[in-house]
Amino acid sequence: MNLHFTKLVVRDIRFPTSEFLHGSDAMNPDPDYSAAVAILETNDFGLQGHGLTFTIGRGNEICVAAIRAFERHVVGRELDEIEADLGGFWRTLAGDSQLRWLGPEKGVIHLAMAAVVNAVWDTLARRAGKPLWKYMVDMTPQEIVRAVDFRHIQDELTPDQALSLLQLKEAGRNKREAYLLEYGYPAYVTSAGWLGYDEQTIRQRCREAIAEGWQHFKIKVGADHAADMHRCRIIREEIGSERKLMLDANQVWEIDEAIERMNALAQFNPWWIEEPTSPDDILGHARIAKALHPIGIATGEHCHNRVMVKQLLQAGAVDFLQIDGCRLGGVNEVIAVMLLAAKFDVPVCPHAGGVGLCEHVQHFSAFDYIAVSGSLDNRITEYADHLHEHFVQPVQMRGGYYVLPKTPGLGVEMHAQSMHRFEFPGGEIWKKRGRV
Repeated sequence: MNLHFTKLVVRDIRFPTSEFLHGSDAMNPDPDYSAAVAILETNDFGLQGHGLTFTIGRGNEICVAAIRAFERHVVGRELDEIEADLGGFWRTLAGDSQLRWLGPEKGVIHLAMAAVVNAVWDTLARRAGKPLWKYMVDMTPQEIVRAVDFRHIQDELTPDQALSLLQLKEAGRNKREAYLLEYGYPAYVTSAGWLGYDEQTIRQRCREAIAEGWQHFKIKVGADHAADMHRCRIIREEIGSERKLMLDANQVWEIDEAIERMNALAQFNPWWIEEPTSPDDILGHARIAKALHPIGIATGEHCHNRVMVKQLLQAGAVDFLQIDGCRLGGVNEVIAVMLLAAKFDVPVCPHAGGVGLCEHVQHFSAFDYIAVSGSLDNRITEYADHLHEHFVQPVQMRGGYYVLPKTPGLGVEMHAQSMHRFEFPGGEIWKKRGRV
């Protein structure tokens, strides 16, 4: 039987996280963490692929509509055909002659494409009986390179150069894989420091995290100066001087303001400041990086494609590259960005502060260490502790480390009951609230 995709199902799933200020930050004070879910069915009724893209509420329906626009590129396609030319498949979606006018390769249309692309990779990994990270690391360097679109990045990274990077790391793959299986991948926790939390909540969550073994903490800043100073003082009192503290301004500062505010916050010894200004301002980030060194600059979660990442790296504007596997164009473009980062020797520290993102990034970080960078130096992956209960295979953490998943696929399939209850606007939860 020739396996092929028979149907694309799309769901609008939203969680009312704004009611408890989970996920709140200086730019987004009241998010309802949401997902536009893509489910690809096949003619093997036991095989499906699941992908999603993350939003924070209103507008999720636009992503849902955009996902449907890619149906013509996947339904009817054979899995063997796609697997034999993963790069060509990706270019078919990214190069749609009409859809690309809505980007190109950015915005809602790229978010939607990521959900579809990741659902395809999920299907392939499930068919192979492997978790996605294992499916990826078992690819040969040649197969990995063929999955990448090198358009507009070859001034910095050619296919031959990427192949050489991967081949240099081949020898230690098995050893690094065994290490991660035994110890896990290091993580930092964001859930202790949402901007809307009061002092008591911050202290309580810090103490709980320390008891669980966490060594890296991130807190949101970007409110008024006095509030930022107070919040940083609280968290330093709780976590002590030895644990790492990261700050996240979520894009709200002007360039000079970012420098001034961070010079004042430097007394709390932050490891990095995340998104200190507009995520599109590459030269602004470069100027901030130069002014604040040795405080690191972390950014990238709002980088919409590999070209923007290339320019951040070229400008020396980023010390910790944060990827988002739902904002980049799915697994293929994640690989491209990791290869670029390896070429510039900049650590990849994925963003995961949203529903389903932790389930994504555990695979990407494992792939980076085992097959691409071969290093854990200054590499750490975000973890937020809410909404995992809605997934069939939620992430597992142990002492501040991701435990590598062993079940086949990407791991973003939601429980049917969760989708039924939280589907917008007709789900039980939203009917009760009467919210639109």
